[in-house]
Amino acid sequence: MTDTTAPDEQLLRLHESTRGTLIELLGIELLEASAERCVATMPVAGNTQPAGLLHGGATAALAETVGSVAAQIHAGPGRASVGTELNATHHRGLREGSVTAVATAVHRGRTTASYEIVVTDSAGRRVCTARLSCLVLEAVRPD
Repeated sequence: MTDTTAPDEQLLRLHESTRGTLIELLGIELLEASAERCVATMPVAGNTQPAGLLHGGATAALAETVGSVAAQIHAGPGRASVGTELNATHHRGLREGSVTAVATAVHRGRTTASYEIVVTDSAGRRVCTARLSCLVLEAVRPD
């Protein structure tokens, strides 16, 4: 397991790995990534529900993304992390702008990792509070 911060080259590889995924579809942009903390932004536009508000599922996907990236960095080479539980409390609705998610490690152990994720709007107001628990495993080898 590692406590290193993702250097620019590693952050670039993370960006490249999101091509064709939900992360790309939602417009999530990773800004910072380490085992202790991960930061990303996501636009509200294109991620709304029929009433025009930011979709709670999109916010949950953003939260799981930053927590999962941090947990994978924590797991380190030759290991994998998988989410086992995500919960989210939505505090306010948004119709425009963007949101920023910051995942902060609560626990980084040998077999589990947990992150608190705070999602804020561009004015710094809390939009959502989430918690992600992950299981850290030996990487599965393709057959």
